[in-house]
Amino acid sequence: MKVKDRGRAKFRPIGNYDAKDVEKLLLDKIQFEQNYVREFSSENNVENLNYDPDKLNVISLFSGSGGLDLGFELTGLDVFHGEQTINHYLESKEKLNEIRHQGLFHTIYSLDLFKEANETYRKNFPNHILQEETDIRKIKFFPKADVILGGFPCPGFSSAGPRLIDDDRNFLYIHFIRSLLQTKPAFFIAENVKGLLTLANGEVAKQIIEDFKSVGYNITTNLVNSRDYGVPQLRERVFIIGIREDLKHTFKFPEPTHGTGKDQKPFVTLEDAIRDLELNPGEWYEGDFSSIYLSRNRKKRWEDQSFTIQASGRQAPLHPSGPAMKKMGIDKWILPGDFQLHRRLSVKEIARIQTFPDWFEFSSGNQNISKNGRLNKVYKQIGNAVPVELARQIARPLAEWSKNELDLIKSTRPRYQQMELFV
Repeated sequence: MKVKDRGRAKFRPIGNYDAKDVEKLLLDKIQFEQNYVREFSSENNVENLNYDPDKLNVISLFSGSGGLDLGFELTGLDVFHGEQTINHYLESKEKLNEIRHQGLFHTIYSLDLFKEANETYRKNFPNHILQEETDIRKIKFFPKADVILGGFPCPGFSSAGPRLIDDDRNFLYIHFIRSLLQTKPAFFIAENVKGLLTLANGEVAKQIIEDFKSVGYNITTNLVNSRDYGVPQLRERVFIIGIREDLKHTFKFPEPTHGTGKDQKPFVTLEDAIRDLELNPGEWYEGDFSSIYLSRNRKKRWEDQSFTIQASGRQAPLHPSGPAMKKMGIDKWILPGDFQLHRRLSVKEIARIQTFPDWFEFSSGNQNISKNGRLNKVYKQIGNAVPVELARQIARPLAEWSKNELDLIKSTRPRYQQMELFV
């Protein structure tokens, strides 16, 4: 909410929230987003796509470099061929391309504003996918689809940020809902940061979930930790899963595959994930460490999982080699010994930690900018992505259910409507 006292930022967070004030703000923002579409959107050609009536066709919003998309594609292959078989094909892009057409899901469209992320997407996904590089608010009509994926932006939700309830980017989820209204997919997957659940004492999350329900979906929401599903990283994220009401199915999140339980696999560690890269780590972001960076521990041990990979090279965690950081006081840590004993994790290492396959190629855009500037574009793509294995495991129950109910889903596809706004 706006406050009179302006600082360096446009808005400041407010400590105490009134639920009615929050509701009014959110409803005003929804109206604003509708008016924006009416004024600035333009018609786009979304009918001439590589649509496959025998598969479940997927559109990806806020697609980024495609971590969620790849994990979802893989789970659609797993249900036909088995995870071990698909892992064999996942060893190279050429091998995966041999079998990609045999999956349950068929991606036809992706949308994102980030130029370098779109370049990355083109390098790694089939070339039949129509890409649009534009503001989602300018999309008048979304393609028809059976599935919609997307991690809508979350700068004001993140506990690492300023927690601004009225940041305009917080309301782009409205256009995710607009896509549901237009296309009525069988189900959708939305992902966001943990902070979504606590902003404005939970009122923001409550309103968002109600908005998703209001367009005809049974909603299941859960906070998951990536390490519980085979990702070598402590990364908590919220998943919102919706299944169209007429399909009469409620999603149940899968039990964690990794942990200390009797039937669980051990957590994947940094040792498991990146030890083999120690002598050939590739490039990493270089430079001094700020006092803010040194206000807390940034280095995990080999036997641990990584800290959360952030969308910034400067904020990348430290490599586990060398001496541990030492706490000297409140919000003050030091790097003992020679400075050269401490470096940030490399691009190649954080991609592994985010469970991208080694062949996945990231675009850094303009090669004439500084090394750190070039690398930061890649750190941003990787840090913003949903870990591939997390997406793969969370979506597994959806893939198994939709495989068994494929005929039902296909027979209940709604008539596509080119609807601009909310009803």
